Amino acid sequence: MELNGNFRALHAGLPEDVRRMKEHGDFEGALAAIERRLACGNTPAALRYALTAQAEMIRRLPGNFPYGRGEALDLVRAHIADFSADEFDEMVRGGRVEWIYVNGEPRYFGRFFETLCKVDARFAARAGVAPAGTEPPDENGESRLDRAARLMREKGSMAVRFRCRASLRIKDELFRPGMKVGAALPLPCACPSQSGVAIDLVSPRASLLAPEDAPQRVVVWNETMEWNHDFSVEFSFTRRQNFADLSRAPRRPCGEAPRLDDTAELPPHVLFSPFMKSLAREIAGSAETALEKARRFYDFITLNVKYRFMPDYFCLEDIAANCARSLTGDCGVQALLLIALCRVSGIPARWESGWVTRPNFCSGHDWMMFYAPPFGWLYADPSFGGGAARDGNEVRRQFYFGHLDPWRMAANTAFQADFPVPWEGWRCDPYDNQSGEMLCDGRGLRWYEFTGAKEVLSCEEVE
Repeated sequence: MELNGNFRALHAGLPEDVRRMKEHGDFEGALAAIERRLACGNTPAALRYALTAQAEMIRRLPGNFPYGRGEALDLVRAHIADFSADEFDEMVRGGRVEWIYVNGEPRYFGRFFETLCKVDARFAARAGVAPAGTEPPDENGESRLDRAARLMREKGSMAVRFRCRASLRIKDELFRPGMKVGAALPLPCACPSQSGVAIDLVSPRASLLAPEDAPQRVVVWNETMEWNHDFSVEFSFTRRQNFADLSRAPRRPCGEAPRLDDTAELPPHVLFSPFMKSLAREIAGSAETALEKARRFYDFITLNVKYRFMPDYFCLEDIAANCARSLTGDCGVQALLLIALCRVSGIPARWESGWVTRPNFCSGHDWMMFYAPPFGWLYADPSFGGGAARDGNEVRRQFYFGHLDPWRMAANTAFQADFPVPWEGWRCDPYDNQSGEMLCDGRGLRWYEFTGAKEVLSCEEVE
């Protein structure tokens, strides 16, 4: 099994002593117990794979939770001078601030402040922080997303031509001449809504340009580096989103027929457990068609799941079911829950991810597709739908069931797919690829060991 393939066995679980030590934050004890079991000759193969992945997850987990209580309070008070300890404790009790135990003491998530600013307008106003990616309405008082939805309804589609750039670079303090370095950056892939893909510039010369239909499309470099430099790519593409009137049957279905794996489990994060089967039946209720069931699943997520920035996906377990249990998650977590509910109900569903691409703004993002006869493949973006619900915009929330705006780039059409070339070390994200990956002498680098950038160089609405 490939190194990152160990994650496919995570559902094997942990031995009870290891699980207790991990939950209590005794990470040194947990790692020692894992090493003892890996040294035993009678540990089942699936458990060996799971333990190998769990050991690396445990090593990375504390870095996602860097703050003690005093440090967390200091972070908020740098923006809100009168923020009280009681306020913070109430947010923790209410599940608004994520935390874990580290050696028996609570440690708080590194992006908890960003989450609060994103999902709580009053908190953001007190902090004097505008959430990343927010834009003022245009001269007609219409937001970019609402305008896109309106134009799609009026004209039947909307398209935007983009030129983008992405880059990676090893941090200078890590670099040594003679290093064997690998780098991989996402590229726009072939999907129903993208066309005219052009690779405009690759620097330095690439070792591989993956085909457009690769499930996770990348440009890859392999080089023995004598001096440190950027790895960069520029590309162009057109994103066109069509409007589907879901109130009446179309003349013909949209897109290809589903594949067998579009309704399959995808261990370890999309599992047809008794809990997920029961939840899907409960939510679907009396709904009979795939469209009606998918809409109820979408409504459940967008009206109940609260957006949260997440720890590295590397460190997460049973993503879809944990989202259903906690009713919290970011865009990818919510998309996986919708995929899981659809698949466990026999509705074909697929992953799609890449970037949000707007003028002067670019960020990673995830969404999904589902297959509903007689319409065929339709899009859904539950986190954008949930954001609309948070803003009190029911028209926009409804729009993101069945549709997307064109202000995005897809690089990945499968979750948990391998790169088209062997990748020797751990990936920062073993499931998706939005920001790129780097290797150094056969070791996968972590996020803090390299820098990356992505930007929209130009975008223009086209007919």
